[in-house]
Amino acid sequence: MKYCSNCGSDKLNLETLGPDPIPRIICKNCNTIHYQNPRIIVGCLATFDDKILLCRRSIDPQKGLWNLPAGFLECNEKAEEGAIRETLEESGAEVDILKLHAVYSLPHVNQIYLHFLARMRSERCFPTHESTEVCLFAEDTIPWDEIAFQSTTYALLKYFEFPKNYNGVHIGSYVQNHPPNQ
Repeated sequence: MKYCSNCGSDKLNLETLGPDPIPRIICKNCNTIHYQNPRIIVGCLATFDDKILLCRRSIDPQKGLWNLPAGFLECNEKAEEGAIRETLEESGAEVDILKLHAVYSLPHVNQIYLHFLARMRSERCFPTHESTEVCLFAEDTIPWDEIAFQSTTYALLKYFEFPKNYNGVHIGSYVQNHPPNQ
């Protein structure tokens, strides 16, 4: 950060405040504290007739690999609204959220994934500018070796591991240089 987003000043310092051990960027002109927080990614594990919707990514990172439809939560947007929007943007599919399915943290890149379990309203889905291919996969046809992100693998594994009427939320994380917490 070169300039304060509050006043435009370039008088920024990195300091710790009181008992807070995390250094914060502070504007010495207007005293604004600029907190840096993780980015939230929202998406859906969407199903239709016991099949799961996956999208082949047309953009980097991981272009050409399969993923659950997901993307960054926008400001002033509820998490479930963002998941529905991202699913529509990436697959053309309209969904209804059933519940929060998985929370997956990636602290080394400051990201938190929220995957919702959703039911597709119909089997209508199609590629968009964000995906080159969109498919419904049965469990035994999922291209496991072509999955784009560990968060998707985690959400899929937990979906198949637990009974369909499981009401809990799965919580996992991946810490760089450590094996995934599954």
